[in-house]
Amino acid sequence: MTDRFADHDLMRAQERANVDVRLLVEPDELRDAQVLFDRVWPAEDGSTQLATNLMRAIVHSGGYTSVAYREGEPIGAAFGWAGRHRVAGGWHTHLHSHMAAVLDEYRDQHIGSALKLHQRAWAFAEDIDTIVWTFDPLVRRNARFNLIKLGVDVEGFVPDFYGEMNDGINSGDPTDRLFAWWRLDSDRARAALAGELTEIDADTLRSAGRDIREIELPDDIVAIRQADPEAAREWRLRLRHDLKAAFDDGYRIIAVAPHGGYVMERTP
Repeated sequence: MTDRFADHDLMRAQERANVDVRLLVEPDELRDAQVLFDRVWPAEDGSTQLATNLMRAIVHSGGYTSVAYREGEPIGAAFGWAGRHRVAGGWHTHLHSHMAAVLDEYRDQHIGSALKLHQRAWAFAEDIDTIVWTFDPLVRRNARFNLIKLGVDVEGFVPDFYGEMNDGINSGDPTDRLFAWWRLDSDRARAALAGELTEIDADTLRSAGRDIREIELPDDIVAIRQADPEAAREWRLRLRHDLKAAFDDGYRIIAVAPHGGYVMERTP
């Protein structure tokens, strides 16, 4: 499977973010990814999030690790492996993108886009047409990035998917997750990369007779967690209830609203 624009899109994304995204293979290279992940998700007990020998084994057996460098310094990284999911007629291979991170001081500089487009180019070269990952439904910027900038399909919601995690971001917070399916050759994904997807007003869809439900999100859950952990927990439980009820009723997430919440639709 190929896409003749994938490498070009990656090059433009790297230029925009002022980074060079490199595929890592050797143990000494993988150390850059390990250190970066530990800086973003520092373990409470001082341990590492991901041992380099494990990364080496996964990369050797068909996995993926990359780092975004700026002037030789690692400032973002991504890690995953080849997974599979059931389709009609058997199994279908996808890239499970398990970890992707950018250092806090480099956020909002398009580095995440460069990492994702590197994954996309790699996947096309490996004859993989789908990339799958989880994301915290409370983090509005991630929802917007996934749905509008990348054009993912959101399929499924699982409360406390990973169980308890002891890193600096997730410690003490239930790990509720949505599942992003980035179908690389879909019309939606191509429209997103062309800048053609935008926020959608739910009332506009309702006026056209569509069965729409809206779910509110906080402006910045990260700031709320730091300032008022109890309020953050209330947001978590409220969103868990609302998402579970909507999915159980047959709704699916189709967009982000202008105010940043989820727009969900139920179709016959």
